[in-house]
Amino acid sequence: MIRERRPAEDDATLALRALAHIAGDYDLGPRLLEMTGMDAASLRARAGEPAVLAAVLNFLTAHEPSLIEVAEALDVPPQRLADAAMRLDT
Repeated sequence: MIRERRPAEDDATLALRALAHIAGDYDLGPRLLEMTGMDAASLRARAGEPAVLAAVLNFLTAHEPSLIEVAEALDVPPQRLADAAMRLDT
């Protein structure tokens, strides 16, 4: 099977995709809210802010099994998520 290469996406778009996956996950969604102290409405309202996107990716990098799970779901290497977290966190 030939996989079509996607153009490289920017860090914010990748983080938003990760957030969408996390929000739809029964375990990760509530844990993200608990760890960030945000409620769902605040997270939705602030989802495009670089600090929030960095927090989402930092949440993943702090727990390797979650990082690997989301990376596989998004079809990206885990290091891509970690690198994006570092760039967004500046």
